[in-house]
Amino acid sequence: MTTTPTISWLSDPKVFSVNRLSAHSDHCYYETMDEARSSSPMKMRHNLNGNWKFNYAVNPLIRPEYFYQLDFDSSGWGNITVPGHIQLQGFGKPQYVNTMYPWDGHNHIRPPEIPSDHNPVGSYLKSFSVPDNMISKPVYISFQGVESAFFVWLNGEFVGYSEDSFTPAEFELTSFLTAGENKLAVEVYQRSTGSWLEDQDFWRFSGIFRDVYLYTVPKVHASDVHVRTDLDSTYTNGTLNADLKFLSPIPSDLKVAAELYDANGRLVVKKYGDLSESKCSLSIELDEPKLWSAENPYLYKLFIQIYDSTGNLVEVIPQKVGFRKFELIDKIMHINGKRIVFKGVNRHEFNCRSGRTITKEDMIWDIIALKRNNINAVRTSHYPNQSLWYELCDEYGVYVIDEMNLETHGSWQKMGKVEPSWNIPGNKKEWENIVLDRAVSMFERDKNHPSILIWSCGNESYAGEVILNVSKYFKSVDQSRLVHYEGVFHNRDYNETSDMESRMYAKPADIKKYLTENPDKPYISCEYMHAMGNSLGGMNKYTDLESKYPMYQGGFIWDFIDQSIIKKDRYGKEFLAYGGDFGDRPTDYGFCTNGIVYANRELSPKMQEVKFLYQNFKLAPNQNGVTILNESLFTNTADYDLEYILFLEGKELYRSTVHVDVRPQSKVRAEFGWPVGMIGEAGEYCIQTSFKLKENTLWADAGYEIAFGQFVFKESKKQEPEKIHIQKSDLRVVNGDVNIGVHGKDFTIMFSKQVGSLISLNYAGKEMIESPPAPLFWRAATDNDRGYSQSYYSGCWLTASLARKCVGIEIEEEKDSVSVGFTYNLSISDDTQVKICYTVYQDGGMRVKSAYHGAENLPQMPIFAVSFKVPADYTQLEWYAMGPEENYSDRSMGAKLSIFKNQVSDNLSGYVVPQESGNRTGVRWVKLTNSDGQGISISYSVEPLECNFSPYTALELENARHHYELPNVHHTVVTVAGKQMGVGGDDSWGAPVHDEYLIKANEDLEFEFMINRI
Repeated sequence: MTTTPTISWLSDPKVFSVNRLSAHSDHCYYETMDEARSSSPMKMRHNLNGNWKFNYAVNPLIRPEYFYQLDFDSSGWGNITVPGHIQLQGFGKPQYVNTMYPWDGHNHIRPPEIPSDHNPVGSYLKSFSVPDNMISKPVYISFQGVESAFFVWLNGEFVGYSEDSFTPAEFELTSFLTAGENKLAVEVYQRSTGSWLEDQDFWRFSGIFRDVYLYTVPKVHASDVHVRTDLDSTYTNGTLNADLKFLSPIPSDLKVAAELYDANGRLVVKKYGDLSESKCSLSIELDEPKLWSAENPYLYKLFIQIYDSTGNLVEVIPQKVGFRKFELIDKIMHINGKRIVFKGVNRHEFNCRSGRTITKEDMIWDIIALKRNNINAVRTSHYPNQSLWYELCDEYGVYVIDEMNLETHGSWQKMGKVEPSWNIPGNKKEWENIVLDRAVSMFERDKNHPSILIWSCGNESYAGEVILNVSKYFKSVDQSRLVHYEGVFHNRDYNETSDMESRMYAKPADIKKYLTENPDKPYISCEYMHAMGNSLGGMNKYTDLESKYPMYQGGFIWDFIDQSIIKKDRYGKEFLAYGGDFGDRPTDYGFCTNGIVYANRELSPKMQEVKFLYQNFKLAPNQNGVTILNESLFTNTADYDLEYILFLEGKELYRSTVHVDVRPQSKVRAEFGWPVGMIGEAGEYCIQTSFKLKENTLWADAGYEIAFGQFVFKESKKQEPEKIHIQKSDLRVVNGDVNIGVHGKDFTIMFSKQVGSLISLNYAGKEMIESPPAPLFWRAATDNDRGYSQSYYSGCWLTASLARKCVGIEIEEEKDSVSVGFTYNLSISDDTQVKICYTVYQDGGMRVKSAYHGAENLPQMPIFAVSFKVPADYTQLEWYAMGPEENYSDRSMGAKLSIFKNQVSDNLSGYVVPQESGNRTGVRWVKLTNSDGQGISISYSVEPLECNFSPYTALELENARHHYELPNVHHTVVTVAGKQMGVGGDDSWGAPVHDEYLIKANEDLEFEFMINRI
């Protein structure tokens, strides 16, 4: 019976698959054992990637409706690359929205309606000849990812139709093929009923964005393989069961053999299968198998060999196998009998040039970044990823929550409020099959991957019978995994949907409340620490829960990589663009930039904190040794060298390595072997300990540091010898009508009564002050600051930084110093004053003290600092501070106290929207010099400082929304702070910085620092 395609299917939730083959496992298959062992490219596949002829139409009315016909002339068409998004190849435009549907404000429609005026249609044509090895054999085509709905024709005949952007759609082509050249036509629609189900927080693209290939099969072919492993209650005896489904009934004399090899290629066991009709089952028992976990991802390799009735080998299926058991024990999730903690991230598939079309190289980079930074788990937010990703997670060792392609956020949450009056799928039976199809497609493809521990029923789609039935489906077909769904938090009538309590952006106090009220389910934060821009402050408040509450089992940071797209400005220079930069409206602007990795695949400074807080080895040194807590489940420390280093005032004194064997889930004390008298000289000492890889791994070379801990202490200073004072006559003070000049040997420091500030710092004829120091109370707003409406609540401090009045000048001459103080009234209140006092010493050094007198009824203060400009030639920095990456009061646990170098330009971090960045806490001293090594140093007097050296002022950063909007660099901006508020990160739309990291404006504040010449 011939099926006549119609575009009415696009808005019919009952039609989502026409002539599509049943979903099946993603296994490979070969004709010989040699091919299977080498894992060479499959000869029975033929890639159709590359250039395709292409036409773009903004809606179906103007599409070339009959382009699939053999006589259609497409000679005037252009080309497009497959795989790839239409909107990133010069057709239409990408659009970024978060929760609202992309047509909101353009079309007043409700599901399953779709826009008719704007529904971009991509018409693709590809000519191919059947490869020699496929002639006279069945031929199929596989589309690994097409967004969001598509029709297929071959040689003018309709082949099939499919929706679901993120799982394969396959069709048989055999009966449509001709000798010689064949014409393949694919018509892709951006909008369909599937679009209502794909309202994820991401860029809205369309097109054929994953691989397309032809494939054939042997004369006897296992079209589906389901491999399951299990362990007994002692976790020492394993069982492997495999079920095969064949395309057609099989002859009774067919033979199926299975050989299991260990990771070294040694045969462990061989077994024959039991056959019946078109199925085969086999079972293998194994004593003391080596177990798979993220810590030790041990994989066996199973070779399933199929022999025909004549005894000839016709098909070999290699399948990697991991023995592991994931289960709930006493309401706690366990892997191989041990309580698991997910140290996870949410991850979009993304590349800044190609969108969700990513390469093997992209994926390997990502997984190496995960492993190097102690991230052990990924949630595939919010759709199934490419098959290769799961293979890499199996091989490298990453736990996976595999999430089906479902999000209907805009149907039930409007501007943050829950309003499910027309929520889908809800309890609407007409949506059940299309939703369940997505669950089946994901499960069938991905079921053999040991890395997948949890199936997820989708994301942010509220709750209801349809999603509950999806959960019941997962449980009916898979007893080896649990089921996750966060949305029941909003409707407890469907609580049984999820095996775990899962929440998004719950505050630590809310999580504690749940955990202390005798909960029924373990808890995970499926999204937490919204890492938008300069963020991730206070993450330790969440990771601290891991050791306090057994039912708290970790979380998944939102998210891994910024979704920013390369674009060129009007001068042809590339920059990273976000929502709205393509004229896309509506849009959610920069809300797509939440990664701990920049879109260009460079680590952001936030990763420093993630790596530390996620480390399994906790190192707590003191002067004599280090206490090591091994929180790993299965890994002792024998594969690592324990290195300990002693620093005095930032300079290394001693380094040594010891071997310590700490068993999993245990604590050991290791003593240091300092040389006699090593610690005795007065000063600040720092002991840093770290575990480093002994040998190369898949993800890092020997010597890579995976964990560290440090201890800082001081030895009392010896009595200083009496200083020889220079005579006062060597420090000359000129108290002029307008200016106060302090002159010494080879330097002049000048203050202006008119300006009310220091105006000159001249050493050996070189002027350091380009813009006078001034009190600063405002930082360039971070994304979290904007989300909290910081400018609304604390905007008076921005005004105070701009508008002040000098109401007092004091001069005090001592025997060997001169002090000049300026008192300022601030515009926010007559009672609010700040005083900056400069004390000049005879060697040209200067002490700067800033004192603020608190006042009531004022909002939190973003920063308490002094800022000034020096010439832009001074770009070289050497620090003795916490680093090397930027850090803040609530994000400094991953920083080390050390001496490090960088340049001023390095302190403008790559956050897509310019904002506060580059700060360092715990600054003992920092040297700012030009290329000749001349300049100034800034050092603490009483307490370590916070400092920032930037090419831009806080206000220049504040006023720019892209880096190209920043002015040309003319200065180096020096900001020295007694305190800066934390950056926060519980969320980016209203969560304040935690109280202990705020600056209370009703308290008196002061700090001081030294400026010396170099």
